[in-house]
Amino acid sequence: MAENSAQNNIPSISAVVATVIGSIEREREQEIISRRFGLYDRKETLEQIGELLGITRERVRQLEKVVITKLRQSADKGDFAELLKLQEAYVQNLHEMGMLARVSDLSARLTKDNTKIDQAQVSFLAMLSPKLIVLDENDFYFHAVAIKSEHKDATDIKKQVDEVVKVIKNIGEPIGIDKIAEQLKQTSVAHTRALASVSKKVATLNGRWGLVKWPMVNPKNIRDKIYVILFENGKPLHFNDISEAIKASSFKRRDVTTQAIHNELIKDDRFILIGRGIYALKEWGYNKGTVADIIADILAKANEPLHRDEIVKRVLKKRQVKETTILLNLQGKAQFKRVAKATYQLVTT
Repeated sequence: MAENSAQNNIPSISAVVATVIGSIEREREQEIISRRFGLYDRKETLEQIGELLGITRERVRQLEKVVITKLRQSADKGDFAELLKLQEAYVQNLHEMGMLARVSDLSARLTKDNTKIDQAQVSFLAMLSPKLIVLDENDFYFHAVAIKSEHKDATDIKKQVDEVVKVIKNIGEPIGIDKIAEQLKQTSVAHTRALASVSKKVATLNGRWGLVKWPMVNPKNIRDKIYVILFENGKPLHFNDISEAIKASSFKRRDVTTQAIHNELIKDDRFILIGRGIYALKEWGYNKGTVADIIADILAKANEPLHRDEIVKRVLKKRQVKETTILLNLQGKAQFKRVAKATYQLVTT
């Protein structure tokens, strides 16, 4: 989405950043803020900035804190009119997104290219805005922005995100966000979705949410992707069809060869060959084995002779093969004995 200053009378994000930075009296402190928040280039550490400016990392930290405090005070007093106009655009978009959102997602709505610098500028201005809260990124949470009136503080946001993760863990399988909201007694499904999207412990795929370690929502390798395709289709598929489905999916790294997919299908015990190149999930009740193995298993479980039509019927529930293939195995294998007209039993040793 393009930066909408012209269309919606919203100030340009980059122009507001320039105004805010320009309000800082000393050039050294402008450098500190610009570099620390990555407003025009990559973010830099306290050490890197200190070395550049010839001061200690602790002095850089002190100056950063003082300047940010002053900028926030100025914003609170209404000194940055354009920032306050832009703040309303943030709030409007966040209302539509569930009261909070990842910085990257909010930036995608407000900027043309959604680059790292765009995201840094969006976050920087949100941090100064009186109506907004910024959640810093760490190992557990994505960088996010929230509406202050809907959340006490960053700690409150983390607590709510953790509750979503806890519910997903307790459910124990991927599930729709509406069901998660129901468990949380949340009236807003959009807010529950927003909270879930902020957690690094949670992933989503095809409308279901779960823990990142669950292949169904976060397939990391070819085998996981095959599993998801078969599960989503709910029926056996030829390996060529599985390959095409992966290439047409929204998975990361979809450019895998058909041969690589076939190789993984052969190696993984979750997948059962039930016909010529056709695979099913083991959890659907299929077992490995030849057609003869399937016939033997059927006769053993029946514990009585069966008519060939009944044998064919039962085999076809487990294998996608021609009827003639079943009959050839039944008539040509020594382990099966005809005991009456078209009726067979398993030879016992």
